[in-house]
Amino acid sequence: MITLSSTHSQPLQNAASIRNLPVNLFASVMGLAGLAIAWRQASHQFGASMLVAEVIGMLALSVFLVLGVGYLVKAIRYPGVVVAEYRHPVTGNFFGTITIAMLLLSSVLAPLSQPLAEAVWTVGAVATITFCFMIATRLLQGRIDAAHAVPAWFIPGVATLDIAVAGSGMSMPWAHEVNLFALAVGMMLALLFFTMIMSRLIHHEPMPAGMAPSLLILVAPFAVGFLAYGNVMQRVDTFSGLLFYSGLFLFLTLAPRVFCKGIPFASSWWAISFPLAALTSAALKYAMFVQVWPVTGIAIILLALLNVVIVVLVARTLHILFNGEMLAG
Repeated sequence: MITLSSTHSQPLQNAASIRNLPVNLFASVMGLAGLAIAWRQASHQFGASMLVAEVIGMLALSVFLVLGVGYLVKAIRYPGVVVAEYRHPVTGNFFGTITIAMLLLSSVLAPLSQPLAEAVWTVGAVATITFCFMIATRLLQGRIDAAHAVPAWFIPGVATLDIAVAGSGMSMPWAHEVNLFALAVGMMLALLFFTMIMSRLIHHEPMPAGMAPSLLILVAPFAVGFLAYGNVMQRVDTFSGLLFYSGLFLFLTLAPRVFCKGIPFASSWWAISFPLAALTSAALKYAMFVQVWPVTGIAIILLALLNVVIVVLVARTLHILFNGEMLAG
């Protein structure tokens, strides 16, 4: 931290600047929107106040607008920095958090304005599919370092699944086919990337400690896949249960490695929020289907944990924002 006595000795790049706004911070919108959707589901099942979901949803929308303006300013003033972020084999995948945020916000906006929700979903779906093609093309150029096969690779694939998650309520006659296409592409990429990432985690050096929070992204393809499959098929069935329990198993396995002392806080910690939110929504929907108390208990515990995690993430993020650490070089 810069003190008054050391200010003149610090290099200029340590000053807070919009050029250092991390693209992975859009994951905060995903987490907040996911929490709002989970609370909406809880209000239907347990009679919780819908006001909670609406307030959190508006907060998610506000954060997206602020970050969107901030990152647009960064792109205009420092285009080279943005291009370098996109070309990075790991960081580049986090541009998918922007499109996922748009898709989730369409679900948040649906109760307020269906035409606006459909417009946001359409833009988000087009951007998501375009981004997925761009990332797939980059990977197929070959000579990719196996060490770069990290959980963040899942983001483009999960993004396509989120088209189907948010698109179930869209009234356009072509929306179902888009949802079906997105589900097919998302499941294919999830299977491919899961194999590659697990192979890297097992056979190569452990990831740096600072990347440990991203391990929970491994839960996302199963939890989001559960939601997408259920929306497209309009039912919850045995295959849905397999997806949910696979995600739950991974969460229980990875959580001790993520929620442990010694990992410094950074904006990358928001990577844990949406996988947990998706798993919570999946648990709530599955509990409503099976109607057995252990699953209902799991859903309630996950919802409580999600709330605690989001509150802590918001508090820690505001702390590093106001002390200048987030935007420091």
